[in-house]
Amino acid sequence: MPENGGRQGAARRFAMHYRTEIAASGASVISTLAAFPLDSVKTRMQTYQYNGVIDCIRHTYRTEHLRGFFRGVVAPMASVTLVRTISFSIYVRSKYEYAKWINKTFGVDVVSRTSDKAKYPNIYSCACFAAAGATAGSFITILACPFELTKLSAQVSVLLAQTKSKDMCSQRQAVAASYQNKGTLKTMATIIKHRGFMGLYTGFNLHLMRDTLGTAIYFAVYESSKQLGTSLGGEHPYARKLSVLMSGGLCGIVSWAAIYPIDSVKSIYQKNSLLYSKGQKVEPRPKIEWLKRDMYRGLGVSMGRSCAVNAIFFSSFEFIKNSIKALEETPP
Repeated sequence: MPENGGRQGAARRFAMHYRTEIAASGASVISTLAAFPLDSVKTRMQTYQYNGVIDCIRHTYRTEHLRGFFRGVVAPMASVTLVRTISFSIYVRSKYEYAKWINKTFGVDVVSRTSDKAKYPNIYSCACFAAAGATAGSFITILACPFELTKLSAQVSVLLAQTKSKDMCSQRQAVAASYQNKGTLKTMATIIKHRGFMGLYTGFNLHLMRDTLGTAIYFAVYESSKQLGTSLGGEHPYARKLSVLMSGGLCGIVSWAAIYPIDSVKSIYQKNSLLYSKGQKVEPRPKIEWLKRDMYRGLGVSMGRSCAVNAIFFSSFEFIKNSIKALEETPP
C-alpha cells in the first residue's frame, strides 16, 4: 500500500507540474483527428484547381475514397501533438517573462489583470500575448517544418502522380510518381532520397514567417477575447466555458485569415519542389500577393477547419488542465 501510494503521489505531482504540456498533448490528438479531412481539402484546393469545395470533396472521394481525406494524418498527429506541447510550454514561460518586463518597465501587472474578471484587455496585455506567441511560433518552426512538408506531400501525392504536362520531363514525372500511396515515414524517406535531408526544410523561410506572425495573432486574440468574454459574462456558471469555446474558434479564424496568402505560397512552393531532385534548381517562389484572389483559394474551408480545430482544442485543453488542477484540492 505505501508503495502504491508513493507511486500515485509521484504521478499526481508529475501531472500537476506538467499540466500545461499534458493538456496540450491530449487536446491536440482530439482536435487533429476531428478536423483533418478539412485540412486535406484545404491543401488540395491551394495546390490544384477545383470548381469549389464540393468539387474537391467529390473528386477526392471518387478517386481515393474516404481514406483520401485522412491521407498523411500520422505526420500531423505526431507533429502537431509534439509541436503544440512544446509551443504551449514556450508560450507560457515566455508570457510570464514578458509580463515581468512590462511590469518592471511600465508598472502594469499583466498577470493579475488577466485573472481579474472586472478588468478588460489593454495594449500591454495584448502586446505580452503577441510577443510570447511570436516567440513560440518562431522557435517551433525548426521542429514543425519537416513534418508539415511530409503531410503536404502525402495529401497531394495522388494528384502529383496524375499531373501531366508538356513541360514536365520523364525524370520529373518519375519523381512525382514515387510519392504516391506512401506512409508517413516512407514519404519522408522519399523526400530525403530526392532532395537530401535539408530538402525537409524546403520553404522554411515562408514557414517561419507564417508561424511567427500567425502564432502572435493566435494567442493575442485567444487570450484577449477569453478575458473579454469572461469579464462580460460575470458570474454566469457557463461564462468561462462559452468564452473558451468562442475564443478558440475566433483565434483560429482571425490568425488564418491574416496569414493565408503566406500559407498558400508556401504550399505551392513546397509542392513544386517535390518534382525536383537534389541539385536541380526549383521553380522560383511565387510572390505573396495579398490582394490576389488566387491566394485565397480554400480560405473558407481553412477558416472553418481552423475554427473547429481550435474550438475543440481549447475546450479540451482547458478541461484537461482544470481536471489536473482539481487534483490539488483532492486528498491523495
